Amino acid sequence: MTTTPTDGTTEPIIEFTDLRRSFVVRQKAGRVRRTKKTVHAVDGVSVRVAAGEACGYIGANGAGKSTTIKMITGILVPTAGAVRTCGLDPVPQRRQLAREIGVVFGQRSQLWWDLPLRDSFTILAAIHRLDPAASRDRTARLVEGLGIADQLDTPVRQLSLGERMRGEVAAALVHSPRLLVLDEPTIGLDMISKERLRQFLIAERAERGTTLLLTTHDMSDIERLCDRVLVVDHGRLVYDGTLPGLAQRVALQRVLVVDLWEPRPPLQLDEATHLGSEGEGVRQRLAFSPTTTTAARVLAEVAAQVEVRDLTLEEPAIEDIVRTLYHSGA
Repeated sequence: MTTTPTDGTTEPIIEFTDLRRSFVVRQKAGRVRRTKKTVHAVDGVSVRVAAGEACGYIGANGAGKSTTIKMITGILVPTAGAVRTCGLDPVPQRRQLAREIGVVFGQRSQLWWDLPLRDSFTILAAIHRLDPAASRDRTARLVEGLGIADQLDTPVRQLSLGERMRGEVAAALVHSPRLLVLDEPTIGLDMISKERLRQFLIAERAERGTTLLLTTHDMSDIERLCDRVLVVDHGRLVYDGTLPGLAQRVALQRVLVVDLWEPRPPLQLDEATHLGSEGEGVRQRLAFSPTTTTAARVLAEVAAQVEVRDLTLEEPAIEDIVRTLYHSGA
């Protein structure tokens, strides 16, 4: 599947055509003999991302997201196809590309483990040869926006996962890159910290025109941050469009879980469908489509019938979305 081209007036930030990456995996066959199997991690994907876009790149584990990102950033060489990032060929021009992109990998850190957080920012500014005064101003803004002032003198190894993730995002933005690639940026964050990070990224993009490529399993991240959604499955692109379009395609539903003060029979609602009850009706699960209503409207209808003690909102699982797309032949 190929994306719709832009108007061609500016060079895209990311462009890859018929991109492929295969790996040879050795498998045991019997006690002694081993066989070789070719795995196509990325299998003929073509995408064009314009400057300033915010794209969610989603799929189940093993779908090929990380492999694609590694080719975009010059870590892996494609088996076939062409890729350009920020107008550069990622592998031979990897050093130049490093000045144009910022990357946060969930499992790899660019912070110095035993040093205070502020020292990592100082070192990264020196690596990128930033003007000292400009780097201090830039770092101060990132620290304030991400709410990590109290952690600056703490060694990275002593930070919580959420604190470290915010530090990673700041580190990736110290040199004001044109492209920011984020792999699960809200992992480990509480609801308030998640929203603060999202608001910061929205402001950063609005102020600097930063292009965003985001991989996540949190659909709220996609909803709040992204204009466009790319869904991959087994190395192939199965959807490219907007989140509302994706919701219509797969009948995307959310589930509101309400805890009541006392047992009640299944709630009968106009805005949602009752999925099931626990504890004789003390906890009830209610499904609704965000294309036709909102969680607030569902909750208002519930509150008109019963008194609610607590509630949670469950997002649809990425795996379920991909499975639905796959079986629908999208």
